[in-house]
Amino acid sequence: MERTWGEIVSLNVGLPKLLECDGQEVMSGICKNRVDAPLYLSKEQLEGDAQADRKYHGGPDKAICVYSYDHYPYWEQTLERSIPEAAFGENVTVAGLLEDEVCIGDIFQLGEAVVQVTQPRQPCHKLAKRYGIKDLAIQVQNTGYTGFYFRVLQEGVVAPSDKLVRKEQHPMGISVAFANQIMHHEKQNQEGMKQLLSVDALSTSWKNTMTKRLGGESTPTAERLEGTK
Repeated sequence: MERTWGEIVSLNVGLPKLLECDGQEVMSGICKNRVDAPLYLSKEQLEGDAQADRKYHGGPDKAICVYSYDHYPYWEQTLERSIPEAAFGENVTVAGLLEDEVCIGDIFQLGEAVVQVTQPRQPCHKLAKRYGIKDLAIQVQNTGYTGFYFRVLQEGVVAPSDKLVRKEQHPMGISVAFANQIMHHEKQNQEGMKQLLSVDALSTSWKNTMTKRLGGESTPTAERLEGTK
């Protein structure tokens, strides 16, 4: 079935549960389920959703995670398996909205809510544990097929039949793909880091990381990549 750009493929929420991989157990909210009813989107999260580790997941800068359905065929071919809905723990699976099409600071209408892009999603070790593939987080990072996060500018009800409609494109035009490149592959690119820092809408954690790399002051959480531990 052909889908239109910005169409919601599925709206997904889930509560933390225990994951086990290679004899290790960890609590995670990465396993989410499709919801067919409208949900309220607050400043922190979608109704019925939660994160196990609030220190590094969730919060105002990462209220909801978005992932493009367009990447699913690639992963099914690469992993040689079918993957479920919300395969990457995203709250919104959407048609289009690829990382090179969406910019940090872009503002979207999502049902009654208004949301803004804050940063790429950083692949987490819990993604690897979910599928039992040790380097999956690195694979996601290296492809650039990461998805991204929204902060909520205006709370409201979101329905599965809604679309993500871009209301305002950020004038700096710094794409999610560019942000991924600077974070993961061009860590010495000072000009690129300065460009990212020029976007006020960039999440606090990414601002801290870029500031630290440039030799400035930052909070202790800077450089703590979710996929490394």
